[in-house]
Amino acid sequence: MTTLLYTHPLCLEHDTGDYHPECADRIKAVIAALESEEFSMLLRDTAPRATMEQVMRAHPLDYIDLVLESAPTGPGLHSLDNDTVLSEHSGEAALRAAGAGVAAVDAVASGQVHNCFCVVRPPGHHAEISTAMGFCFFNNAAIAALHARDAHGFKRVAVVDFDVHHGNGTQQILWDQPGTFYASTHQEHAYPDTGSADETGGKGMIVNIPLPAGTGSADFRMAFGDMLIPRLRAFAPDFVIISAGFDAHASDPLAHLRLTTADFGWATREILQVAEEYAGRRVVSVLEGGYDLRALADSAREHVRALMGF
Repeated sequence: MTTLLYTHPLCLEHDTGDYHPECADRIKAVIAALESEEFSMLLRDTAPRATMEQVMRAHPLDYIDLVLESAPTGPGLHSLDNDTVLSEHSGEAALRAAGAGVAAVDAVASGQVHNCFCVVRPPGHHAEISTAMGFCFFNNAAIAALHARDAHGFKRVAVVDFDVHHGNGTQQILWDQPGTFYASTHQEHAYPDTGSADETGGKGMIVNIPLPAGTGSADFRMAFGDMLIPRLRAFAPDFVIISAGFDAHASDPLAHLRLTTADFGWATREILQVAEEYAGRRVVSVLEGGYDLRALADSAREHVRALMGF
């Protein structure tokens, strides 16, 4: 399959300060993992800047302005909460991260490529309608999903999130959005302590599968394959967005699931199978978490291998 990678140099300029887990080295690690001959057929492009109209599908203008105006105009950092930090270039990086998802939807919807992987930061799935949190400012996956629906006319847009942390922001944004579906596997009682199984949505469809700390490959694959995938298949999506967080890996320091590198390739192929059945292979993946650099690089490599059909 033809796969396109979007990233932008400004994603490296989003400075979160010393010792912050969500750092520029994450992007460097993923890009380096995809530089071998094996990925010579991977197309690459530079993420455009999202427009206000595009970001406003998920966030009100006053919130967008607050984020952009809170970024320092020179050296130094500004914290919106204990985890979510802005530097001079953070606002522009956030607009490029959102713009990558939008451009990826355009590329896939037009038939230019089968799927895309957006290697961007800041991540997005914790960003709520009017609240920045959990390293996130703008909700890249939700913006991409609503762009697929509103700009391209797709009727059943699904977001599948296998980050170890529940995507509270994506859930909140899509909760009452007709024609949308959000499904998440995540560690229960971990940050942000949302995503219980009884959170099922309003006009949008929500599927949460919380997993106990210590869950390993076998139980994850059973939950994902026997609970999430059938619900996704029943929704019959015509476009699929993946919130691709790799922090459920056993080596990751920020949570306590015990997945292996191979699990992320397997989960990706499960999603792609549904996309092939219902969505004409249309898939856009956006990077979320993953904080052990080696595990992140190895897992992202497996993810892209699956996207490329390896």
